[in-house]
Amino acid sequence: MKWITRERPKIDRIACPWLIKRFVDPDAEIIYVPYAQVMAEAQKLDAIPFDLPEVEYSHYQDQCTFDYIIKKHQLKDPALARMAHIVRGADTDRHDFASQAAGLEAIFSGLAFNICDDKELLKIGMIIYDGLYSWATHLFKRKHSQDGPVEQLLLQVYHQYLKQDRSKKTPEWAQTLKEMIQDQLDTNMFLSLQQASEELEINPAYLSREFSKHFDNLSFGDYMRKIRIGKALELIEITNHSLTEIAYLTGFSDQSHFNRIFKKVTGQSPSAYRKLRKSKIQTKS
Repeated sequence: MKWITRERPKIDRIACPWLIKRFVDPDAEIIYVPYAQVMAEAQKLDAIPFDLPEVEYSHYQDQCTFDYIIKKHQLKDPALARMAHIVRGADTDRHDFASQAAGLEAIFSGLAFNICDDKELLKIGMIIYDGLYSWATHLFKRKHSQDGPVEQLLLQVYHQYLKQDRSKKTPEWAQTLKEMIQDQLDTNMFLSLQQASEELEINPAYLSREFSKHFDNLSFGDYMRKIRIGKALELIEITNHSLTEIAYLTGFSDQSHFNRIFKKVTGQSPSAYRKLRKSKIQTKS
């Protein structure tokens, strides 16, 4: 059977073909065409349209097309349910759905930036989703702290906090965590309080509340966005990177997301800020 959707896929429009070919229709042919041509080509080719408005295989409320395919075809594999949370979080920019969502979004944003051929992107995406499925099937209980020194350090910080006298106004863990976040910013590291709460078996709401007390009254997500904008300001001033490159380097999902958060924090768009900086430099010279 032929399946058709919009061109330039990134997350859900690669995850869905993987799900279709692995669990619904092994011989499926996936077709990508410009948005305006999807319905006409679907009728012409007798293809099933997916991941666009007003078709059966689409988003419903806060769920993605990936979720709908699982429900429609009654796929009961628990690993697919785990993957669905990650895909949904990545595709809707809701990283609170799953701690792995930010990483998946970053990977496919980078791949889509580098690869213009949709078929080639799908081919690579099939391999990545095969790997994610293996993780969701066999490795999801294995904590990431077993593999990386940074994650071990993060957990060590929280363990140290739990052993401290909580009457202290500013606990040592808060300062240590602040330094860790800054040190790791260049790697676009995504630190998840949800993951930490699971590791320590502590209520995530408690960790979130305690975090805000020591980090400018900001939530973890807002604080990360704030320091990423700080890094973006630095890159605008000392490099010739394009704004798209700066958005990617500071961990934002796309240019529009970067523009929106930048303006919220600084009061002006990145392009306006860059023009202002250039004019000041020219005036001084």
